[in-house]
Amino acid sequence: MAVKTLSVNKDILSANDKLADGLRARFDESKVFVMNLMSSPGAGKTSVILRIIESLADKVKIGVIEGDIASDVDALKIGKTDVDVVQINTQGACHLDANMILAAADDLGLDGKGLLIIENVGNLVCPAEFRLGEDVKVMILSIPEGHDKPLKYPLMFTESNALILNKIDLLPYTDFDVDELRKTVLGMNPGIRIFPVSAKTGEGIDDLTAWLAGRVQGK
Repeated sequence: MAVKTLSVNKDILSANDKLADGLRARFDESKVFVMNLMSSPGAGKTSVILRIIESLADKVKIGVIEGDIASDVDALKIGKTDVDVVQINTQGACHLDANMILAAADDLGLDGKGLLIIENVGNLVCPAEFRLGEDVKVMILSIPEGHDKPLKYPLMFTESNALILNKIDLLPYTDFDVDELRKTVLGMNPGIRIFPVSAKTGEGIDDLTAWLAGRVQGK
């Protein structure tokens, strides 16, 4: 009997892309700017989101979709800011997909919102493969992770529109080489924007939020 080989990953991504195209059309119609925020666990996604809310919440209505394998710890933190937030628990899946965002967007509501932040599951691999209807993919790399990560996880860096280099307050205590990181990342993705920040101290946050506010206003 002949054996048929199925390209499962290709089929899954194709189906996801169709849903993502529908989501993008819906976001465009609602004039909501959507940021897909990705990183490894502990890089500081929620802390950065809180800084963005602190800076922009009086200028634009913000919504947040929180993605985690389990728990609602981060959603509870966001909820204390009075920003609308919906939690997605993937029950083991290492990324969010367009079908999950479709359901979460219905629960969250888009009316009047100018910025939707999707906090993806902590992972440096598969989140970059799945489109969510976003306007930009933004990733966070934290100083303790090391400047060699672009060489180990290139797709995340080549797919992202911006790189937030978080925890720069820890630079004096590490051997992290910022210049080497810039050289590597810009060699992979010449158009990427790099924002060195400290979510803890607030350093660099103004540059990040000014860029984001400009993109939101442009939409």
